Amino acid sequence: MKHTHSPSRRGGFQQGFTLVELAIVLAVIGLIIGAVAIGKDVQRNAEYTKIKNKFIDQWEQAYNQYYQRTGVVLRDNQTSPQNMVNGADFLTAAAGNRSGQNMTGVTPPGAVCDKALGIGMTARTGDKTDLRALMSRVGIRMPPGRAEGFEDRYVYLDSNGNPQEVQVCFQWNRPLSNASAVNAVGEGMGNVMVITGLTPDLARSLDQMIDGKPDAREGRFRQQGITNDVNSAGTGTTAVNGPGSEWHANNRQEQGSAAAGGGGRTLDEDQVATVVAIYKMNQ
Repeated sequence: MKHTHSPSRRGGFQQGFTLVELAIVLAVIGLIIGAVAIGKDVQRNAEYTKIKNKFIDQWEQAYNQYYQRTGVVLRDNQTSPQNMVNGADFLTAAAGNRSGQNMTGVTPPGAVCDKALGIGMTARTGDKTDLRALMSRVGIRMPPGRAEGFEDRYVYLDSNGNPQEVQVCFQWNRPLSNASAVNAVGEGMGNVMVITGLTPDLARSLDQMIDGKPDAREGRFRQQGITNDVNSAGTGTTAVNGPGSEWHANNRQEQGSAAAGGGGRTLDEDQVATVVAIYKMNQ
């Protein structure tokens, strides 16, 4: 006898997913998307840690090694040390460059950099001594950096996936002048490492690792152009004694944007806006 299936039974084999099965599939998709997002954050944080450990920290060590081997900071005068970066240039300046022991009104000596200054770096007057030549002269091994001859540079990808270049320089910043705080913007802290090409996200991360909190106005690591004497925008003369300041700009702004806050164009092809940091040296 020939058996045939009823229409209702055939229809049973054509049923779709149940609500429970759809819920499980959606949950799995959500977990995958979340894992990818977390993975990107973990990868970015690992890159930021690498920049600090393999580049910033090693340049600080190279600076300290120069002091240990020569007895003076970078390009200071060994017979009459000034304890300032490029102090030899300061000594050769005209007498009118300094007035007695008051250092707040002096013209700072030139920054010690290598080749061109980074984006946002304020050019100093005076000698722009080759950083690589100074280190090589006393046999100090520099961080590998970007490549041989570009040890002062480091390339990384910003949050839009576009390349950015960090550069380090060293300079001496004069003390703040209480009588004219507006003229002291970006100064203070003595001998510092100037770090250009930092996205706001990277700057905050480095600040957190170095000072324990992302504060643009306090600690050893701070944003250039913001001082303890002036308001958080770094452009006024009103004294401020309250807590610190946020890092200007954000990862939603494009390179070259002049705005200090808010959103930007948020286009994937844009390089993220960068800030300049100063990092106080121990010597």
